[in-house]
Amino acid sequence: MPALNEQLSPAGPLARVLGPAFEPRPQQVEMAAAVALALEQRATLMVEAGTGVGKSFAYLIPAIARIIATAGAERVVIATNTIALQEQLLNKDIPLMRRMFASETGDAPFNAELVKGRGNYLSLRRLQMASESQEKLFLDEPARRSLHVIEDWAYATSDGTLATLPPLERAGIWDRVQSDSGNCMGKKCPTYDKCFYQSARRRMEAANLLICNHAVFFSDLALRASGEGARGFLPEYHHVILDEAHQVEEVASEHFGRSLTEGRIRHLLAALWQSKRNRGYLATLRVTGEGAPSVERAITLADAASDAADHFFESLLHFTGGEVAATRIPRKRESDEPIVPNTLSPAFRELAIALRRLKDSLLIDEDKYELNSYALRAASIADDAESLLNQHTPGCAYWIEVTAGEAGAAPRAGRIRIELACSPIEVAPLLKQHLFTGNFSVILTSATLTTASPPAPSTSAQLDPDFDPDITPHQPQAASRKPFAYALSQLGCDEARTLALGSPFDHAAQVELHADASMPDPRHPRYLDELTARIEHHIAATDGGAFVLFTSFKAMHDSARRLRPNLEARKMPVWVQGLDGPRSHILEQFRRNERSVLLGTTSFWQGVDVPGRALRNVIITRLPFDPPDRPLTQARNELIESRGGNPFMQDSLPRAVLRFKQGFGRLIRSATDKGRVVVLDPRILTARYGKAFLNALPEGIELIRH
Repeated sequence: MPALNEQLSPAGPLARVLGPAFEPRPQQVEMAAAVALALEQRATLMVEAGTGVGKSFAYLIPAIARIIATAGAERVVIATNTIALQEQLLNKDIPLMRRMFASETGDAPFNAELVKGRGNYLSLRRLQMASESQEKLFLDEPARRSLHVIEDWAYATSDGTLATLPPLERAGIWDRVQSDSGNCMGKKCPTYDKCFYQSARRRMEAANLLICNHAVFFSDLALRASGEGARGFLPEYHHVILDEAHQVEEVASEHFGRSLTEGRIRHLLAALWQSKRNRGYLATLRVTGEGAPSVERAITLADAASDAADHFFESLLHFTGGEVAATRIPRKRESDEPIVPNTLSPAFRELAIALRRLKDSLLIDEDKYELNSYALRAASIADDAESLLNQHTPGCAYWIEVTAGEAGAAPRAGRIRIELACSPIEVAPLLKQHLFTGNFSVILTSATLTTASPPAPSTSAQLDPDFDPDITPHQPQAASRKPFAYALSQLGCDEARTLALGSPFDHAAQVELHADASMPDPRHPRYLDELTARIEHHIAATDGGAFVLFTSFKAMHDSARRLRPNLEARKMPVWVQGLDGPRSHILEQFRRNERSVLLGTTSFWQGVDVPGRALRNVIITRLPFDPPDRPLTQARNELIESRGGNPFMQDSLPRAVLRFKQGFGRLIRSATDKGRVVVLDPRILTARYGKAFLNALPEGIELIRH
């Protein structure tokens, strides 16, 4: 097999497959060599690869080469945070890799497979059960129509996953037919040979290159860490590549925490029994003569659990004062009572016991498995409520989050949503123990991992015959590790090798950076007037083609109300996150018209790729600091202060700098892109820490002050 420098050279197999689209990139060669060495030595490597480096090829080529070199004995897991990147890998990059490696070996001896969570798969057995009992299960025609859509789709689908399911009027119907470990009959299932999930599981076990999202990977890791599963969901792996690694801390924090939502509870209870309609799963059960009282007992306890849930969430709402916000729960001492009475755990434990006992009276085996799943879910709710109220998980921040629902809905039915949750204040110790000390290599890569400007394009990996990919192209020195200090510390991989590779694009020639020092403080009565006037001015300067990035929904919605009439009068379509359709829809509409304007918050600061003239203006309304009253932020600040540190300098500022780099990075996605980035937060020029944001950007960009 050719060496890495040959594979990535202008005369190599990648160039032959890509044809005129191939561009030699020294940074790509350097990254590929570093990844190959880390895989060989089972080491941890953190790589910041600027836009245009081609990082997916830089890790795919050494990963596949490693699989081939070990005759498929070693398995690689690649986890991304966004669906868009997964689709790029599966539909574009990996097929290209097959052609490339086949051109050298006559074959492509690796087997790639997409891994999805079990709840993405249809259960044919459960679909049949739901169809047979639909009159007793589903209350209205929209629900039954949704079931019929699933039935029609089930005959046509090849993979049986949500990705190809048409939209449903009642999305919750999927819960009745999805694959579920709690009611899986395994080989006893009459549809086992046709089971979509079991087929996917067999393919996954046979594959040596697995593609999944961060949620699947960290759900698996948390399961292994809890001791609740012998080996987790994923099969044994030898190498992990975490792309979009700037999201790892947030996703890991979510999966190592706990949460309990009112929606989760209502969904379970509605599926079991609805007293007003005398419908639900309990109404479908066929039991022995002695079993009828057990069904009545379960129905009585389901009603009691519903009453307990009413009381529980009313108490949580009262504790928060009814505000739509996240309210932190004080740290509990052993002598303290929970913040609200735990009416939930006793009621749901009793319900779970009754459901388990009812199994013995059932005449149909499938019903026994189904009832077992409901019992497990009820018991899980009881456990979560007790753990969250008594703060059983150390090192966590606990809070109640109240969010707004649909306007005009009935109180508590949709007007607001309530969640009781906790997350670890630091994920570093957990990741250090369960991820970075395993007997496998870990590669973390993203375009935004450092808090300082990346170096000029490297010359250490020139495409010449003397380049040796087996020699580490970057030795981690103290000075070079400093820009990575925050990411290394937050993720618990202080000993990782680091490599910072600047973008091959000429940002100095492609980007104008505008910064406005005269914007008033957000508390000033004319702030919104000034903000929208300047947004409109800069949109006019580029004739649209603009992303306007906000740090809060309120500011975005207030601005949208003022901007939309004027912009649409000038034939500039305006798309607003959360108001004009799903994220994917408004992004597609934005791409279709070069004069479009898109207003977005957090999710549009990252993971959005709009190359070409469609996006030529990125307007950043505020520097992206975390809200100081966010419970997890408060807990992190308190922890840093307790250690004698400075929360702003050690956490708030570097976190904001990384997000700022992500927002800035939306603009230049190819070597031919040009445009402006506008910052309407004067602190970037007037505050002492403003230089931290400017210093994190590529060198040589012209700064235009307003």
